[in-house]
Amino acid sequence: MNTLAKKLLNRNLRAARVRAKITGTAERPRLTVTISNKHVSAQLIDDVAKKTIAAATTVGTKQTGTMVEQAAIVGADIAKKAKKSKIVAVVFDRNGRQYAQRLSALADAARKEGLEF
Repeated sequence: MNTLAKKLLNRNLRAARVRAKITGTAERPRLTVTISNKHVSAQLIDDVAKKTIAAATTVGTKQTGTMVEQAAIVGADIAKKAKKSKIVAVVFDRNGRQYAQRLSALADAARKEGLEF
């Protein structure tokens, strides 16, 4: 097994381990974050009803700046959409990623907008 395949396997195992312990409900949905090399996406998911409540992404937008700045914009956007849906608390799903740089910028921006997790 090459190095890249091993890294992806380990990340998927971490994501599955976290997801086995947390679930989103209508009152406290799961905030899941997906970060690629070019884009950042965040979703609020109700696992009981199996529905996405709100989503924010950089795909299809003309946002400029570093990936950390774009992650902060997505974090603020998802928090505003959560407020419109009358959601104040969420369960944070980091999707197997390390809590640093882009992920922490998104979380801090969401917290500044009033989202609790």
